[in-house]
Formats: sequence, structure tokens, C-alpha cells
Amino acid sequence: MENYTMEGRTYRYYGQEAPLYPFGYGLSYTTFRYRDLVLSPPVLPVCANLSVSVVLENTGLRDSEEVVQLYLRWEQSSVPVPHWQLVAFRRVAVLAGRETKLSFQVLAEQRAVWAQDWRLEPGTFTLFAGGQQPGQKTRAPSEVLSARFSVTGTARPLRGC
Repeated sequence: MENYTMEGRTYRYYGQEAPLYPFGYGLSYTTFRYRDLVLSPPVLPVCANLSVSVVLENTGLRDSEEVVQLYLRWEQSSVPVPHWQLVAFRRVAVLAGRETKLSFQVLAEQRAVWAQDWRLEPGTFTLFAGGQQPGQKTRAPSEVLSARFSVTGTARPLRGC
């Protein structure tokens, strides 16, 4: 396979038409609230990893589990990229009325784009954290937080980091 862009091969590239059952779709017996999304550092060199933390609170009356999902969006890229890319997820059990702080690492290689080889590019990115994809409409409410970060430096091959 020589074309790794996947354009036209997966729902992430189908324009405005949303999938019927996107990743993470489902119902819950409780409600969750996300807050305090922190990206560190907010400006990083092209080969650096990003640290992410978010607080998840079970605001309902039942103990339950939530699948916390992190998505990355390129604000500009030299080649076609997905609307957003799943970069991390974790199933977390949270007791009713309690909260937990979660930490993630988004590796530099997860920002790579295919341009005849895997490349890292500088620019602005948006990271989404929540119980569903950004903009997803479901019967079970779940919020999605977002924060921007910047990557500085010059574009380089992934293997050059």
C-alpha cells in the first residue's frame, strides 16, 4: 500500500455527513462532567510530546464507567488529514458524586502526517477531551472540552526526531 491518507476510505473524510454510530456511541445510567483540561506545554517543539490532564466527575446517582476520549485536529496541514484523529482513550470507573483526574501523553508521532513519508509539521492544533467525538449528537449527553496548542520549528521527517 502506498497511499496512507485514507481519503475517501473512512468516515473521517466524508465531509459533513456524520456516521450513524461513531466511536464511543452508547447510553449511560449516569451523567459525567469534564473540566480543567490542561495542555502542557501549550507551545512545544516539533519533536516534543504533549502532556494532557482533565478532571472527570460523575454527577449522577449511580457508580459507572466512562470512556474518556482524546482527539486531535490539525488546524492547517500541507496534506489532507482527518477532521480529527483519536489519539488516546481510557475506560474509567467513577463512583457517584466523585471525581478523578486523568493524565495522558500525546506522542509527537501521533501528530505525523503522510507526505511521501511520515512528517512532523509545525502549526496550531486543537485537542478535544470528552466522552464522545467532537460534535457528536447522541441521546446520552456528554460534553467535549477543547484546547489549542502550537508546535514550533521546521517540518522534518518523523524518523529525524
